Amino acid sequence: MRIIVVGAGKVGTALVQQLSAERHSVTLIDVNADKVQRLTGELDIMGITGNGSSYSILSEAGMEYADVFIAVTGSDELNLLCCMFAKKAGHCHAIARVRNPGYSHELEFIKQQLGISTIINPELAAATEISRLLRFPAASNIDTFADGRVRLIKFELKQSSGLHGMQLKKIGAHLGCEILVCAVERGAEVIIPGGDFALQAGDMVTILATQEKATDFFRKINMPTKPVKSTMIVGGGTIGYYLAKDLLKHGIAVRIVEKDMERCRVMAEELPEATVLQGDAIDRTFLQSAGLPLTESFVALTNLDEENVLLAMYAKKHTNAKLITKVNRLEFDDILDGMDLGSIIYPKYMTCDTIIQYVRAKQNAAGSNVKTLYRILDDRVEALEFTVHEKSAATGIPLMQLKLKPNLLVCCITRGDDIIIPRGSDSLQVGDNVVVVSLEHGLHDLRDILAH
Repeated sequence: MRIIVVGAGKVGTALVQQLSAERHSVTLIDVNADKVQRLTGELDIMGITGNGSSYSILSEAGMEYADVFIAVTGSDELNLLCCMFAKKAGHCHAIARVRNPGYSHELEFIKQQLGISTIINPELAAATEISRLLRFPAASNIDTFADGRVRLIKFELKQSSGLHGMQLKKIGAHLGCEILVCAVERGAEVIIPGGDFALQAGDMVTILATQEKATDFFRKINMPTKPVKSTMIVGGGTIGYYLAKDLLKHGIAVRIVEKDMERCRVMAEELPEATVLQGDAIDRTFLQSAGLPLTESFVALTNLDEENVLLAMYAKKHTNAKLITKVNRLEFDDILDGMDLGSIIYPKYMTCDTIIQYVRAKQNAAGSNVKTLYRILDDRVEALEFTVHEKSAATGIPLMQLKLKPNLLVCCITRGDDIIIPRGSDSLQVGDNVVVVSLEHGLHDLRDILAH
């Protein structure tokens, strides 16, 4: 597909890297000539230095022939303006990143008026994910499929679970739970396991289940299933605002620590039910007096990755709280994964995943297209949900007879109101939504699950 990306910041860079790797024809536009030159030198993409809202620049980029236009500059207004001009100049699908909470209630109106296909709010998405984790604290990561009815949940297997040394095929009968183990991290290795695979304490295990069945499973392996009752949020930015608002709605007590006095005033006015404390969280005495030892969860959301990491490490040492750490830079994710920082949230990854999911879906609009996409386990595994629109070589045949690609697992079939954890005798049908987990990246269509 022909894709134009405006904005060469962290998200724009990650996007062009991924889109280029998936062999799309990508043109990058940014006002910073050095960034454009560097990325065009490193990747197989075209680059133009200029303003993405300029008609002449869009024409030079081939806007008339583009399939998808993506605006991810640092300005919401510029992103919307670029998309509006792109829709006027071409016939593409337009995607804009919009982060300001002031627009959050108007996004549908803006989409309709400007003809934009998708508006992405990474801060709201990050807050939603953090809220899910705090309401299900046994998990270190939660992704949703089937319009929220099915969850992919990652957790660390404890010795007390009673599952150490147990083969996967025996878990269902042992616990009486209908869950599916989709992936296991053991040290540096990531495994898509078969039924004979035996779990070990310390494994990072990813399961698929409905919320109710996941709750039942965690209860039976002696892990917490009730939401936290209180949280301390360090950082009163946009994510902190969205998160506090959502947690208060669910009856969770919220304390917000923010350095800037004016921002404290705004947060106190907007969130009267929250306790807003002005001070520097790096001051350990202040943090202790703010209630750190008593909180059930601690969320580090400052604008500095280094500060968030230090705060999480300090909270780990002095509390038993559920930890969540926000990280903006993507370059050091492999180092951070080796540190015990609780759940690490990458808003930039969320934005990229949403856009890549949309692009893949548009490639196969008439076939079995991607409905949902998550890159999990340090970006080494893709979990995808396909919608089956038509018959193909993958439909109507029992799964045991399909020759699937290695390191790939069909995890779930949603058929109307039914959620099916598939067995070998089940087959895929037109109208199904199908969840697949794979070590192979770049699956675009359901037929891609088959070995050739």
